[in-house]
Amino acid sequence: MKKTVISLLLASLTIFCASAQDLSANLRRHVEYLAAPEMQGRKAGGEGESKAASYIYDRLYQAGLTMLTSREGDSFLIIEDGDTLRSCNVAGILQGYDKDLREEYIVVGAHIDHLGTYPVTVDGELMTGIYRGADANASGVAALIEAANILSSNALFLRRSVIFVGFGAGEEQYAGARFFTSGGEFADVGNIKLMVNLDMLGRGTVENPFEIYSVIGRNDLAAMTAYVTENESVTTRPGIHNGEVFSSDHLAFDLVDIPTLTFSTGRSREFRTSRDTPDLVLYNKLASETHYIATFLKCMASKDLLFPSASVSGKDEGGDFTYAMSDCDKPPQFFHSDLKHFMDAWVYRYVKYPQSAVDQGIQGTVNVSFIIEKDGSVSNVKVAKGVDELLDAEAVKVITASPKWIPGEIGRRKVRCHVTVPVEFRLQKGGSFNLKR
Repeated sequence: MKKTVISLLLASLTIFCASAQDLSANLRRHVEYLAAPEMQGRKAGGEGESKAASYIYDRLYQAGLTMLTSREGDSFLIIEDGDTLRSCNVAGILQGYDKDLREEYIVVGAHIDHLGTYPVTVDGELMTGIYRGADANASGVAALIEAANILSSNALFLRRSVIFVGFGAGEEQYAGARFFTSGGEFADVGNIKLMVNLDMLGRGTVENPFEIYSVIGRNDLAAMTAYVTENESVTTRPGIHNGEVFSSDHLAFDLVDIPTLTFSTGRSREFRTSRDTPDLVLYNKLASETHYIATFLKCMASKDLLFPSASVSGKDEGGDFTYAMSDCDKPPQFFHSDLKHFMDAWVYRYVKYPQSAVDQGIQGTVNVSFIIEKDGSVSNVKVAKGVDELLDAEAVKVITASPKWIPGEIGRRKVRCHVTVPVEFRLQKGGSFNLKR
């Protein structure tokens, strides 16, 4: 009986969603609406973008989200070529249930707009061409809507809160995303722990594989995707892109030091052309990608720690992340050298073996942890594993006095790194001592 109950509980954790066929049909319906000729390319500030925003609002509201904006969206102004344009974001939230984690947020975003129209001459007649933007980015918006719908059906399992945002004016230097991170429709930006960007998901071919683009360390990304595979049934798994992260709305979050990742199938040959039409979107592929994205979000909203190599600091430290040195693309450097150089040139050069400890025959290895901040300074120096108060205090004192380091980087972003080093105090025969192997 006990095994049966456990099996039923485990089965209940599998994500609920519509059939693949229904999901594919829903996604097609969204893309065809958003990329219809009547939307005139959804130019930022135009009527097409406004209609798309209202459409997204209605779909998120129907999915059961608590809306953070009105149907008209949270509006902001853009000045372009001397003209003032009005764009907007629409957003809704699924509130987490865990009293300790529900005020941590995962933001899922996709930009609504595209390039609009352009003049073209056909047989001597001036006509209007339309950048319909089916893949860029009606596909991402469609995935956002359906991921919200799936996740709403699984809201019982969400410990963190998940916010879904349709960003206006993504083609205008990510204006909507920048407005959001400045505290537009959501004031608690400091508690956003992850931003998931959805941009160009309509292909999924060998030439355009489904991948994660991110400056988050590869170890963390691999661990996050492995966690999904281990805990949920998924048929599609994204690769981890090895190249540069392309420009999209996530950059606004990078600028305020919020970890980001983008799900995408990359740029197709039709990118930014009038040939980017709904008939080229691979809806069965998009359905499997959307199912994976929803599953990923559910897992990230439910696990204890988002990043295996990171820990969330206390409130006195701004709630920022710290990373392991091994997870950095460019580890911190002490005077352009490594950790061994720090130990040889600084710690063992300046640490003093307390005479009273020598007299009492006290020896051993003090493990000291500390953080190398984004400006290279050393902070939070603590004894991770001590030997004696005398030795512990001396080890902490010398590391606290460390000169600034060259900070670690993930991508091109400076990050806080957590380091633990062993400081050895060894007595030799005759009462002398050694501070180094």
